[in-house]
Amino acid sequence: MSAVIAGCGDLGTEIGLRLAGLGHEVVGLRRRAELVPPPLTGVSVDLSTEVPELPGDVDLLVVATAADERTPEAYEAAYVDSLRHVFDGVRAAGSLPRRALLISSTAVCGSGDGEVVTEDTPPDPVTPTARVLLEAEDLFHEQFPYGTVLRLSGLYGPGRTRLIDKVRSGDAAGGAAWTNRIHRDDAAAAAVHLLTMADQPLTLYLGTDDRPVPEREVLEFVAQELGVPLPEDVPEADSPPRGAKRLSNARLRESGFEFRYPTYREGYRAVLAGEGSRHS
Repeated sequence: MSAVIAGCGDLGTEIGLRLAGLGHEVVGLRRRAELVPPPLTGVSVDLSTEVPELPGDVDLLVVATAADERTPEAYEAAYVDSLRHVFDGVRAAGSLPRRALLISSTAVCGSGDGEVVTEDTPPDPVTPTARVLLEAEDLFHEQFPYGTVLRLSGLYGPGRTRLIDKVRSGDAAGGAAWTNRIHRDDAAAAAVHLLTMADQPLTLYLGTDDRPVPEREVLEFVAQELGVPLPEDVPEADSPPRGAKRLSNARLRESGFEFRYPTYREGYRAVLAGEGSRHS
């Protein structure tokens, strides 16, 4: 069976490699096809401006595009315009994929006030970029009513060392605001799980690990693992408005998915140990 990854960056590539490992023939779409690693077949296309030429026997479709910068215009191009062009490519190919998956973000859930957020919580995007993401989700479900949206929380993993670098340099500070995250490998594994599970997946899942945690706790853990002084403690009232929602992964767990890195502890230990690599 064939699969298409529309947006073959770090996460999309990891999804594609895992599908290829299961025996799928995988086509990866990105601006520079030479960056798509074998055994994936790379196709050069700028999805924000071009309609991709897709094979007519696509069984699985993953849309995992990413914006070049955090502006509404960049998000519109990466998520909405690209999605429309993928739709046009699917229609031109003449057959709908058996399963379709859109990678989105839990940013559409809003900032919260400490409550537990599930898939049943109404979306409340508070930033212009989050509103664009929700628009893309709506467009996706208009085209694929049976499709699945996977909203990911804060992604970290191989090569994503910004937080570690800040702790190591002594430039990190955190307060009591709740944070949510998922290791890249678990995010990719969750996508493959939803694409290949025996039962038809539901139309929405939150992709986040088992433990929403105050930001301060994560920074202290990384500092202890590095053997450097603890980061500065910022009183909650003085912390930046980063949000305070606590995300639940109960629906993803109930689907049969198992995390390799169920909390930040296992995940950041793996990153600090140099496990895995980031795809260019």
